[in-house]
Amino acid sequence: MAGRIVLFGATGYTGRLTAEAMVERGLRPVLAARSADKLARLADELGGGFETAAADVADPPSVAALVEEGDVLVTTVGPFARWGHAAASAAITSSAHYLDSTGEPTFVREVFERYGPSAEKAGIGMITAFGYDWVPGNLAGALALREAGTEAVRVDTGYFMVGPASSGSMSGGTRASLVGAVADPSFAFQGGRIVTERGAKRHRTFEVRSKERPGVSAGASENFTLPKLFPQLLEVNTYLGWFGPMSRPMQAMSAANSAAFKMPGARSLYDAATSRFVKGSTGGPDEEARSKAGSHIVGIAYDAHGKQLAEVHVTGVDGYTFTGRILAWGAGQAAGGGLKGSGALGPADAFGIDELRAGCEESGLTAAVAGEKPASEKHATPA
Repeated sequence: MAGRIVLFGATGYTGRLTAEAMVERGLRPVLAARSADKLARLADELGGGFETAAADVADPPSVAALVEEGDVLVTTVGPFARWGHAAASAAITSSAHYLDSTGEPTFVREVFERYGPSAEKAGIGMITAFGYDWVPGNLAGALALREAGTEAVRVDTGYFMVGPASSGSMSGGTRASLVGAVADPSFAFQGGRIVTERGAKRHRTFEVRSKERPGVSAGASENFTLPKLFPQLLEVNTYLGWFGPMSRPMQAMSAANSAAFKMPGARSLYDAATSRFVKGSTGGPDEEARSKAGSHIVGIAYDAHGKQLAEVHVTGVDGYTFTGRILAWGAGQAAGGGLKGSGALGPADAFGIDELRAGCEESGLTAAVAGEKPASEKHATPA
């Protein structure tokens, strides 16, 4: 029997997009958030007849009461480094599968290193960063590595937005998460292990739409997940290409912050100052703005000598639309028994590489492996 799907944060920007995508897939999630009034309005707007539940991360028992054994808890309540622990703990305590929408390196690392062993013991699947951050790079990286074969010991992934960009193209939650990520230590997979490093430490370019576009390094779930699928890997690098010509200045700011935060009280002052100007769930781009934007993610596999072996491009809809749709897809798969393991899982080992590719296509992102025949040609019957 399929478990219930509980969507926590349903009345927020990403939560609403996820709720709408779930309904489009024929799912009937329990809608959960702080405000009972907002939940009632959302339930009506979605067509009525939805179960609702009020819960607040400031009251962890109320979050724990949302789920029971066999349920699937989907949470979009961030910034996760500040507010995400109540839902993660609730899933483990109740033996409910778990998916979240975070992209924050600090929280991603906590899920794998702190919550993962408990999730394994509880027999649940725990999939963090199951949205635009960092599903497409997991897919691009996995496909590139599979295409490259066992000689591949390094993979680089890069994330880029295409189409109009402005301050209005980023949700309040994303801005709040980025502010925290700039200040927090990041990580990478180097020399066959996870290492701590500052965000934006490294810089490289990727060819996107026939142009070289820059990106800066970021801690991502790929660093944890791809080595599980491809044990020969020694190096996994993820780059954010959202900043364009500001990529180099981002590196300088990261280095300056890393030095400054070593001074007593500096981080507290930073948090206090930024909290005045950057709030959490304050909305995001509307449907028209999202329709004009898109995503382009690159995955490249290399051998031990730095020779490129395979390249994959994942392209399609904007990140917010994709996040809502892929969370809905993943929740449906998990509720229907589609998870392939327990503990802290990556997108590809949770569902399988080919299944994930199909889910991403349903959610608006299509993967193209350099040199791979189109699907129509793969199954064509010779004349």
